[in-house]
This record gives sequence, structure tokens and C-alpha cells, in this order.
Amino acid sequence: MTDFLQLLVSGLSIGAVYALVALGFVVIFRATGVINFAQGSLVVLGAYLLHQFAVRMALPFPLAALAAVLVTAAVAMLVERLVMRPLVGQPLFASILVTLGLVFVIEQVCAAIWGYDLLLIGDPWGVATVRVGAVTVKLLDLWSIGLTAAVVIAFFLLFRRSTLGIAMRAAASDPEAALAHGISPRTIHALSWALAGGLAVVAAMLAASGPKGVDLTLGLIAFRAFPAMILGGMDSTEGAVVGGLVIGLTEVMAAGYLTPNAPWLGTNFHVVMPYLLMIVILVIRPYGLFGTAEVRRI
Repeated sequence: MTDFLQLLVSGLSIGAVYALVALGFVVIFRATGVINFAQGSLVVLGAYLLHQFAVRMALPFPLAALAAVLVTAAVAMLVERLVMRPLVGQPLFASILVTLGLVFVIEQVCAAIWGYDLLLIGDPWGVATVRVGAVTVKLLDLWSIGLTAAVVIAFFLLFRRSTLGIAMRAAASDPEAALAHGISPRTIHALSWALAGGLAVVAAMLAASGPKGVDLTLGLIAFRAFPAMILGGMDSTEGAVVGGLVIGLTEVMAAGYLTPNAPWLGTNFHVVMPYLLMIVILVIRPYGLFGTAEVRRI
């Protein structure tokens, strides 16, 4: 039972990071209809900026994190303005391919500035652990779960209660009607990219803190979080959070139970499990657990 609880906390911690990345995917998809494969590169950029502000410039970590959020959000808005906006009205696959191209551009710019070596972003939580009953929990895991919960709550309050959030929802559901009411879809698109950039920095802060550090391979977290977005539903913010937690738990539980008890599956079978789960869910519910089913009339 103790091992199960230990794996449960670890799975929720990893799932919280996946949820933040998946939420970035969903925000842009709801606003523009584009799957932004460059979300992982925004995580990489945010992590390198954290290193720049927290380590090289020696700013207090909260201030460094805020600066990284603002700069990454600004870069994301610039990408939307210069690269994605001219593609509005063009075939959707062109926009998706452009986001794939952005992966290489952003990562090579980061490599040119910061190099290819592993860099640390600081360790604001240390290596401390706390005892909860019979379970020893890393402080980082608690911060990951708590900080993600705070971000998600703030995010949902923004979308559900604020004027800006209502405008974003209106533009996403019916751009023409929103434009008739004075809501600019271009502004909404830019804000969605900015939000995705901010979420990427929070995910980077949790994924690269401590001894883990940051290099270009951090961008692969987007491909680990991609099943979370598909599982929850591509247009569902709630689904992104649930999907992230489910994928994190699936990955950790598979590593904890299947790897030692079924060695014939291979040592890295837990990496495959989220994708198997995604396939099963899509076979049963093609639009994900919380996605909106598309109705076509013939």
C-alpha cells in the first residue's frame, strides 16, 4: 500500500506538468483550430530564460519566473503575429506544418544562445522531503501538484468569470458573431498564444528544476503530453487537466508495476502505455473523454 501511495503522488506530480503542457495545446487549438506542435519548444525557451534570469542574472527565483513568463508570452505573441497570422484562411495543414518548422527554429535559436550543454535553472524547493503517514513525499512533488492546481483554478476563473475570458470563449465558438459584437479574433489569437507561452514556462519550471536541468531534449515533453490532450479532448480545457493526470498516473504505475513484474514487455514499456491508452480511448470515444463531438448533416 505504501508503494502504491508513493507511486500515486509521483504520478500526480508528473501528470500535473503534462496537464500544463496539454492546456497550452488546447488554448491555441480552441482559439485557432491549429495543433501547435511548437508548444514543447516554448517550454524549452521558458526553461532557458529561467536559467538566464535566475542563474546568470542572479534574480530572486519568483522574479526570474515572472520575467521568463512575460518574455516567453511576448515571443509567442510575436510568432503569432509574424508567422501564424498570415496563414489565416489558408489550408489547415499548412499552419500545422509551420508549427513543426517552428520547433526547429526556436530550438536552434536557443542552442545558438545558450549552447547544447545541460544547464540548471536553480532549485527553489531543494531536495527536502516531508512525511505523510507512511509515505515520504518530495517537496517538489507537492509544489508541482499545488502550483498546477493554483494555475488551473486561476485559468478557469479567467475563462468563466472575466470579460476577457468570455470574449475568448465567444471568439472560439463563433468568430463571425464575436466580430459582430466588437470582439477581434486577431486579438484573441494573440492572447491565446501568450497564455500558451506562460503555461509553458510554469511547466518548464517544474520539469527542469533541481538537478534535472534544461537542454534541447526538454522539448520532448510535448510529445509525452500530446496523448493527454487527445485523451481529454482537443477542445476541452477540463479534459487537458484530467488527461494530463491520467497519463502521468498511467506512466508511473506502469513503470512501478509492469516493468518489474513483466520484464518481457521491455524496460521502457511505461513510455508506450500512454499512447496505448490514447488509442483505446479514441476507439471508444473518437473525440476524447470531454471533447465536443462534431455533427455532420447529410
